[in-house]
Amino acid sequence: MATRSNAGAAKLTWHGEILSVQPRIRLTRSFDQSSHTYLGYALRVRGDIAGQAREFLVGVGKEAHAKHQFQVGDSVSGTCEPVADSQLETVEFYKASAIEVERRRVDVTSSPPPWVGLAPELPRYRARGHRRLAAVTYAASCTSCIWGCNMAVEMIIDQWNPSTKRYRTETFCYGPKSCRAYHPGPKRVVPGRKGMRYIEEDRVDADATLHRGDDD
Repeated sequence: MATRSNAGAAKLTWHGEILSVQPRIRLTRSFDQSSHTYLGYALRVRGDIAGQAREFLVGVGKEAHAKHQFQVGDSVSGTCEPVADSQLETVEFYKASAIEVERRRVDVTSSPPPWVGLAPELPRYRARGHRRLAAVTYAASCTSCIWGCNMAVEMIIDQWNPSTKRYRTETFCYGPKSCRAYHPGPKRVVPGRKGMRYIEEDRVDADATLHRGDDD
């Protein structure tokens, strides 16, 4: 079902059960340089969106997560909009509002991985640092884990002509280095100007997580 917001944009109503809560982060690459934009959180929901029953991904802001403390198993509802540019997002919908938690999860003791407790604040992800995660491993074992992340990647191919860009997604792990489900997958290759390529070596991940112990 669609409603109209005060700004006149179409708003879609949604409700369902949360299957995962993960950070929503965009990665910008320019050859061997990279930076992150911390957008909020991605909720994977099984339920109904605009009258259609299915699974879908909704982007919520950090303030919404701080207020509602979303966790796997919660039943939630709200309104949202389709993303304006799917190349810059891994969620289908964003600008979530009028959110209500209709029922809280019933705690079930489980042995991770995956970790399905309360996702931490975004600065904690930034402080922890990530390692590359094989896409097949993410799909098989990590979609419900608070430490998994599927990032939209914007690549600036020519720094002298920043309008030349390409897009893809990459999966990462912020979790303990001892996780038995973890597999890094192939090294990431970043295209550059005039056919050049940058191969991101393992030391990048090692340096990013050097401050953490195996079980942290």
